[in-house]
Amino acid sequence: MEKHQQAKMRAERYIKIADHMLTQTFPLLKDPKLLLAVMQNIFLSLRYSMETLLYYDRLYKKIPPFQENFESKFNMFRQKLIVRYSIDRRYVNLIQDIKELIIEHKKSPVEFTRKDKFVICSENYQMKTIGVEQMKGYVQEAKKFYNYINQKIP
Repeated sequence: MEKHQQAKMRAERYIKIADHMLTQTFPLLKDPKLLLAVMQNIFLSLRYSMETLLYYDRLYKKIPPFQENFESKFNMFRQKLIVRYSIDRRYVNLIQDIKELIIEHKKSPVEFTRKDKFVICSENYQMKTIGVEQMKGYVQEAKKFYNYINQKIP
């Protein structure tokens, strides 16, 4: 199985996990910490969807080799594939936003839950919240991105 096919299968798997956690698990447990796991699964789905295109184009030598790290792949995706596949810029912004949220969560000295939201505080106590509606929007966008990539790659 080619790398792009594996990446496509992983993207589908992670978006299904994120959707299930958000629609089935979260309503049962009502634990806002689950929203972090949902966000990480959304990010993984977006990442593997992006890698599907990268590996596909690399297989047919349409793009130069790239390093096996996120930054290198993301830069190649932005520079070469967005124009070639007419990908909406909002998906690039979505990937960046979720990546930044994950990094802020890892760096945050304080985090807590309030009502149905998970709050992340930075070093200087600027707060970012993760809510259910926000995650639902992210899941929908990730599904649209995956479906768009799925149409482009056989």
